[in-house]
Amino acid sequence: MSRAGTRILGIDTSLRSTGVGVVDAQGNSLRAVDFGFLKTSPKWRHSECLKTIADGIREMIAKTQPTAAAIEGAFFFRNAKTAMVLGEARGVAIAACAAADLPVYEYAPRRVKQAVVGFGGAEKKQVARMVMTLLGLDDEPQSDAADALALAICHIHSDRGIPGTENERI
Repeated sequence: MSRAGTRILGIDTSLRSTGVGVVDAQGNSLRAVDFGFLKTSPKWRHSECLKTIADGIREMIAKTQPTAAAIEGAFFFRNAKTAMVLGEARGVAIAACAAADLPVYEYAPRRVKQAVVGFGGAEKKQVARMVMTLLGLDDEPQSDAADALALAICHIHSDRGIPGTENERI
């Protein structure tokens, strides 16, 4: 990936509200290309929710043409059902990226917070505020969209060799 012009899709998966955000990096300048969230209803069939996530990610890829994707790594859940549902949402997101020949990298939540805020234990609000500042946004993005933008920023920092932001391609 070139440092001169990088466009990264960040994906913060969940079954009910998957955040998506695309960030351009030109030199030291970062710019939000597009961002939002893919909302599903608890009344929908599980398969319909997963399809909505996959379709939304495919649409964002087609619209913005990113060079890579960054997704939050899986972490420990006490509830097996919650872990399985998140795994399925991550799976359809990764598959949508793979279908577009987009390399996917995963980052632990603490690593994303460290890369964006400078502190791995930062609160969600701190992450959203820093995303807003780094990208020059007038308004604070919705929480899931802010997390997706933070993932994209983390990957850009990783691509630049900033310590503590190493990635794992999946």
